[in-house]
Amino acid sequence: MDQPQNRVFSGVQPTGNLHLGNYLGAIRNFVGLQDTHECIYCVVDMHAITVWQDPKELAANTREVAAAYIAAGIDPERHIVFNQSKVAAHAELAWILNCVARIGWLNRMTQFKDKAGKDREKASVGLYAYPVLMAADILVYRATHVPVGEDQKQHLELARDTAQKFNNDFGAEGFFPLPEPLIMGPATRVMSLRDGTKKMSKSDPSDLSRITMRDSADDISKKIRKAQTDPDPLPETVEGLEGRAGADNLVGIYAALAGKSKAEVLAEFAGAQFSVFKPALADLAVEKLSPITNEMKRLMDDKAYLDGVLERGAARARAIADPVIARVREFVGFI
Repeated sequence: MDQPQNRVFSGVQPTGNLHLGNYLGAIRNFVGLQDTHECIYCVVDMHAITVWQDPKELAANTREVAAAYIAAGIDPERHIVFNQSKVAAHAELAWILNCVARIGWLNRMTQFKDKAGKDREKASVGLYAYPVLMAADILVYRATHVPVGEDQKQHLELARDTAQKFNNDFGAEGFFPLPEPLIMGPATRVMSLRDGTKKMSKSDPSDLSRITMRDSADDISKKIRKAQTDPDPLPETVEGLEGRAGADNLVGIYAALAGKSKAEVLAEFAGAQFSVFKPALADLAVEKLSPITNEMKRLMDDKAYLDGVLERGAARARAIADPVIARVREFVGFI
């Protein structure tokens, strides 16, 4: 079985309210990889159900993520776009890898502790074990690279450890590659517009905390106008942003949208009050996001097209995954 050299796998959860952090931190990076890698982009609906999802909303949100992929510039003809639950090999490999990965590895996963909170005894088994499903997602395509943010590095390490242990346990040297992280330049970590110390989140009770991919130009302008800042003008250097979480967040968003560094943004706006900077940021955000939002709305109105994209993508994904899972069964001794 030939080993691909530049195969990327990644995915986004369809849990509703796709926001600016999802776009800048993930989807925009996916677009840029299309010219250099063979890309498999998944809507990870099986991961979404680790916490309760309304079934109708899950279906709608799955289409929304697919629409966001395409509207942002991912080409579903050149690359593969599909939803995870259409490819049974993900679940089958996840079970096999559950029997390879060690409980001690999962106990070290900080995201479970964060997501389960104090009441972790009531969390689903899926929420605890989902890093193994994530490993299966990557390994069932024998992907070589995974674009990751800071919060996913630990999960990629688990995928690498699991791949290595499977190869060793079953005399399958080199069968599963050890996937490498793709660090996409300076990390774009988008924080809440209401609290610059917290990550922008779909679950924040305040709608003003996030810019969603469905927001109108007026919504975007309003949310930026109301964003948390402080009374001081913008500093001349990046060091001057230390201890100013709200200001740092807005400068970071401007830099990411403009394709500049924070230092370059501050060189342009040093000494400016937020009454000047916020309208400039709002105009830039509207300029960059509105075309994507409008195309998403158009695609969301064409359910048959989106479902066709996902079905054709799943057929192409199965063509890669099914021979891999067949070989895994042989290694394990299933007849």
